Amino acid sequence: MPGRTLVTGARGFAGCHLVRHLRERGEDVVGPSSAEVDLRDADRTRELVREVRPARVFHLAALASVGRSWEEPGRTLADNQAMTLALLEAVRHEAPGARVLIAGTGDAYGAPDALPVTEDAPLAPENPYALSKASCDLLGRLYARAWGLSVVRTRAFNHAGPGQADDYVVGTLTRQVAAAEVAGEASVVVHTGNPDSARDFTDVRDVVRAYDAAIELASGAYNIASERGVTVKELIEAIREQTRLEIRHEVDPDRVRRHDVPEIRGSAARLREATGWRPQIALEQTLADAISWWRDELAQGA
Repeated sequence: MPGRTLVTGARGFAGCHLVRHLRERGEDVVGPSSAEVDLRDADRTRELVREVRPARVFHLAALASVGRSWEEPGRTLADNQAMTLALLEAVRHEAPGARVLIAGTGDAYGAPDALPVTEDAPLAPENPYALSKASCDLLGRLYARAWGLSVVRTRAFNHAGPGQADDYVVGTLTRQVAAAEVAGEASVVVHTGNPDSARDFTDVRDVVRAYDAAIELASGAYNIASERGVTVKELIEAIREQTRLEIRHEVDPDRVRRHDVPEIRGSAARLREATGWRPQIALEQTLADAISWWRDELAQGA
């Protein structure tokens, strides 16, 4: 692609995969770390965009943990809104011709009336993180409509894969199993929240391919989803096939989230019809790669 590409949140889980994907395609990618640029600082963010003069901007930076958002709702709301607003203002003034993608979440739909949920469903977030991302989604819509910026708002449902922290369900399950393996155990007790919660999981490497395709589309909202609901119980059963360990399961009351939506899965028809994108990596491969990554990480620290 001509011009430079700016990726915020480049050192995050999805950001690392996105930067790798773009650079493999030969793009000139700038990915500032949070230590270099505080995106809450509107003046510094504007300076960054002025210096980079990006043709494409992928905005992935966010406080992204649902669990932590319950502990710090004010910070989650304020920081995620401030970063998105500062970036959009910077693009409006310094790079108005750039294409912008705001990485949102399918969690913003809350508990939809119908499944799979489409982009026409109202945003009705059920946790502070989702509320913050819904507000960022609406900011992107406003800047596209009011100032004519090219702003794509993606709503990715749960994504997982190698490199994911244990704040997330696949990250914590695969870490618990890998830790027991590295310790030489014969069995492991995995602890989870609600085992019947069903979520729509897409491999992070498929998600970043979707970002790359979606940013070229007309301004609007696009779901990124596998269109399949998988419960925590089903995840555990799939992980059994990836390890020699005997796995037992216990529900940890401290991991059960407030206002937990029983099931959510999205329709990716709009994105598929516009770009041809489909997930390519099976959930079983995602889990295998996630466990392998944790094995390596934990073995290095042993």
